[in-house]
Amino acid sequence: MFALTFLGTSASVPSAERNHPALLVEAAGKRILIDCGEGTQRQLLRSGAGFRRLDRVLLTHAHLDHVLGIPGLFSTLGLRQSAEVMNVHGGQGTLDVVIRMLAGLWGAGGAPIAVEFVALTEGQVIDAGDFTIACFPVRHRDTDSLGFVFQSPARRHLRPERLEALGVPDGPVRGELAAGRAVVIADRAVDPEEVLGPPSGGRKLVVIGDIETTDGLSNYVADADMLVIEATFLERDAATARNYGHLTAAEAAAFAAANNVRQLVLTHMSGRYEDDEILAEAARIFPNTGIAADFDHIVI
Repeated sequence: MFALTFLGTSASVPSAERNHPALLVEAAGKRILIDCGEGTQRQLLRSGAGFRRLDRVLLTHAHLDHVLGIPGLFSTLGLRQSAEVMNVHGGQGTLDVVIRMLAGLWGAGGAPIAVEFVALTEGQVIDAGDFTIACFPVRHRDTDSLGFVFQSPARRHLRPERLEALGVPDGPVRGELAAGRAVVIADRAVDPEEVLGPPSGGRKLVVIGDIETTDGLSNYVADADMLVIEATFLERDAATARNYGHLTAAEAAAFAAANNVRQLVLTHMSGRYEDDEILAEAARIFPNTGIAADFDHIVI
């Protein structure tokens, strides 16, 4: 299960209703922040999420609307005397921007909390046991932008009727079967395949920040339970979208439809459009589309 809290859903210019980009993802007791636009720490408080157990930031890219909230958040965590190390993941160029920003305030190598910077290119970010996070490169102007895939494994559960029929008693023996190991009951070997049901319960979440083309990304997004992606422009302004390195709502919807995505959530909203316009353009192509608003909470 993944729980998403949208802390900021605006494009580069915020509005009274939409803060700069930030998304909190919670899974298996872990709380991970994706991007940290200006004002994110206040959004964390307003959402009720707060700062507890927040020890990891994933950065899609280094444009200021996605990273300018980091110094304020770190300063507050320092005042709270947080003992946890903050892990900041991103492309090397993105991390260099953040490191220079922090150095300008606290000196070279300085920050009010302990920080570990982890440069990413493509592949696994972490394996948390109950879920994994991987990253992949995307194109957005001159940045080393990344998208992120959160995935929890499908699990096979014991079938009670088969356990009873085979005389498997309660206790450690069932645990062995659940772990995929054969056991012996009354001189008879019981194979896990005899008592395990089909795989179920796996979830896949894909989060992409700013992006100018979806070409070559299908293998990362295919069969996602949810795709969170920008839709800064409408199709009538496709030429402008190309100039600024962004997608249209129609392009985001077509990408979801082509890759068997179950639910599409659009974000990075521009104040030049009404939400209804954006939703109408996308939903014509991919009906199961929603538009994220600040403080929306979605569980998959």
